[in-house]
Amino acid sequence: MPFRVIEGDLLDQPADAIVNAWNRNVIPWWLLIPQGVSGAIKRRAGYAPFRELGYRPLPLGDARHTSAGRLPLRGIIHVAAIDMLWRASEDSVERSTRSALAMASAHGYRTLAMPLLGSGSGGLSPARSERVMTEMLERAIEMDVTLVRFAKG
Repeated sequence: MPFRVIEGDLLDQPADAIVNAWNRNVIPWWLLIPQGVSGAIKRRAGYAPFRELGYRPLPLGDARHTSAGRLPLRGIIHVAAIDMLWRASEDSVERSTRSALAMASAHGYRTLAMPLLGSGSGGLSPARSERVMTEMLERAIEMDVTLVRFAKG
């Protein structure tokens, strides 16, 4: 499967959809102050995708699909890569990656951009997250995936 790893801004990638490193969704979105990827998505996409998430718990490693709000995409796939203690593990990253790819395939997406899951507030090192995700992407479905390392600056 074709995939590439780049440095840049997830929201600037040409793709059918992006993946949002979300949480288990047990706290209503309006009570949270999203950081990192989620914060950037909320600022540029608006509240609509987060309202669509509703207040339904999301099991660790699962995914949920929403519209893209004001972003020029077909959708956003939100994955629960962090546990109830706001920590990520290699297992949660692997499961979240698998769920995101399955959700993208189910919606007919041909291109997908993903951040390094669990490497922000989840506490997993970017190197570990990238290793787990690239192992999954190497044996995943046929889809053009861009794995985006956040470029500060």
